[in-house]
Amino acid sequence: MKELFNDNLAFRVSGRLWVESEQDRFLGPGRVELMEKIIEFGSIAKAAGAMQMSYKKAWDLVASMNTQAKQPLVITQTGGKKGGGALVTEEGKNAMQTYRNLQQRFREFLQKETELL
Repeated sequence: MKELFNDNLAFRVSGRLWVESEQDRFLGPGRVELMEKIIEFGSIAKAAGAMQMSYKKAWDLVASMNTQAKQPLVITQTGGKKGGGALVTEEGKNAMQTYRNLQQRFREFLQKETELL
């Protein structure tokens, strides 16, 4: 493939990784970041704000992940004196770690393919 490249430019293989079902994306960088922010703030609304995302968009992403998973990845708690909140479940934390491991293998794959160019 090198014969196709302009010698004055550097080339690399790149890509983004999502885990998808036949219905929708299940996990990807944005959804994992959203769960990280939910862990940090204890709230979908605050997590969405930190990501400059609408609350509706964040809620829709959480609902999509929960619908596709065997067990909820994020659970919500309704108000009270201190208000409601959200919690990433153990299943959610496991999903995040599994995605990070997959992402690392994907980065290694991209690096190896770049070296073969």
